[in-house]
Amino acid sequence: MGSDIHVVLVGGASKLVELARNRVDQLERRWSRFLPDSEVSLLNAASGRPMVVSEDTRLLLRRAIEAWRITGGGFDPTLLDALLHAGYDRTFDELVDAPGGDGRLGVAQRLDVTRPGCTEIVFDGDSVALPSGMGFDPGGIGKGLAADLVATQLIDEGAAGVCLNMGGDVRVIGQSPSGAGWTLAIEHPWCIEPIALVGLWEGAVATSSVLRRAWTVDRRRMHHLIDPATGEPSTSDLALASVIAADAWMAEVLAKAVLLRGSERAFDLLDEATTGLAVDHAGRVTSSAGFAAFLGGVPLRDILVFDDGEGRR
Repeated sequence: MGSDIHVVLVGGASKLVELARNRVDQLERRWSRFLPDSEVSLLNAASGRPMVVSEDTRLLLRRAIEAWRITGGGFDPTLLDALLHAGYDRTFDELVDAPGGDGRLGVAQRLDVTRPGCTEIVFDGDSVALPSGMGFDPGGIGKGLAADLVATQLIDEGAAGVCLNMGGDVRVIGQSPSGAGWTLAIEHPWCIEPIALVGLWEGAVATSSVLRRAWTVDRRRMHHLIDPATGEPSTSDLALASVIAADAWMAEVLAKAVLLRGSERAFDLLDEATTGLAVDHAGRVTSSAGFAAFLGGVPLRDILVFDDGEGRR
């Protein structure tokens, strides 16, 4: 999924490590837009025709539609055309190695941001049909949902506790190594010390940032966070946002929505079950009501997962 993945298991058989690896590989083969034979790629190529897909992919689409509704369109999984237009037409490792923009389209012209909406995705039993003209992109929700699915399965298969980091989307469930809960560290983008140490018994933390996953097209800095209102990379005054939620897919979606909304409206989508923090381009840190309750919640000796939104530790 274009990221380093780390798993910490408490209890259970040693075979669970291989089970986790195989399950992540399976989800990648089903969801990656960079694999031409993945279910997501085949759905995008079907041009409105129904296609039988796995339960995993149907769940991915349903969660993406739910996220689109919750955020009032602030999270939009139909922005594949805008990502391609911005130059994100290959894996990020290949993108950053490409010479000087590699002749991609300039971005002076504005994309037509009108497109078929999520409500036009049709489910019929085991089949799904995307409306003609829609390009579905699982980025912004896929890693978080994968973390939820894999962590839950490991518990079902006998693990007493799991901490799963999918490239910065972290899901914890069950017993920590010490039994005192899990400690996750959120890094400040320009400082050695973390912004915050977050204590969780169970739940997720996800971070979205425009600082590292970036490239250049026609001497213009581009990044992967597309503003649905313009179809272009966001110009928000925020550089990073982290959200705590019960599930990693929700935390991932809301982290991107917080960043896109900018500092003036950063946290107005969060409710009593979610909380977050944001860092602007000057390095100033703000947090929503309720975030302080998670600070220093468990001893640091338990486990530290340093989360910068790109899986760096």
